[in-house]
Amino acid sequence: MSLFSNLYISFFLVSIIFQNLANAARFDVTNNCPDTVWAAASPGGGRQLNHGETWPLDVPAGTTQARIWARTGCQFDASGRGRCKTGDCNGLLQCQGYGAAPNTLAEFALNQYMNMDFIDMSVIDGFNVPMEFSSTSGGCNRVIKCTADIIGQCPNELKVDGGCNGACPVFKTDEYCCNSGNCGPTNYSRFFKERCPDVYSYPKDDPTSTFTCPGGTNYKVVFCP
Repeated sequence: MSLFSNLYISFFLVSIIFQNLANAARFDVTNNCPDTVWAAASPGGGRQLNHGETWPLDVPAGTTQARIWARTGCQFDASGRGRCKTGDCNGLLQCQGYGAAPNTLAEFALNQYMNMDFIDMSVIDGFNVPMEFSSTSGGCNRVIKCTADIIGQCPNELKVDGGCNGACPVFKTDEYCCNSGNCGPTNYSRFFKERCPDVYSYPKDDPTSTFTCPGGTNYKVVFCP
């Protein structure tokens, strides 16, 4: 391969990298809770957020199956290993996967069909902190919130220390997890839906829980808005 070809390939790869960075969406993750939380993102890792602190997170265009959540009651050592009461991700400060239930989730896929972002908030895996997930630019005015007293009103069979579990993580049956793709609302999903109408309360809750914004929109996620 010629020197010119090598230079062309290098230039092409650098151009792609810069284009992805230029098209990245900014997610400002803010902790308004009175106590410290440990924000987590997949992709993105994790970070301790004291009250009032914000984590600016750039997410590349085209990212799919992404989520942001809060972890509570965490203790980590100097190497970033430890454990959280809720939302734990395999004992790592810098998450490399998803968190354990219960955790209130902000979920998104960027620049998808017709260059639209698809966003939602889910409590299928339960609830650990109140949350707002909203757009901040791009001509999109979308606000999703779940701020009800879910933990205080949680059904006894779903209660855990620091949160309120979803029915699927507790019972692990097709009725609640929709493993066969054939399921509907349950009394447990209705408990969440009645208190937070815009959130995913069970896996087939798409019509009232998935929202869109134009690709290139920036967002904020606020714990305890």
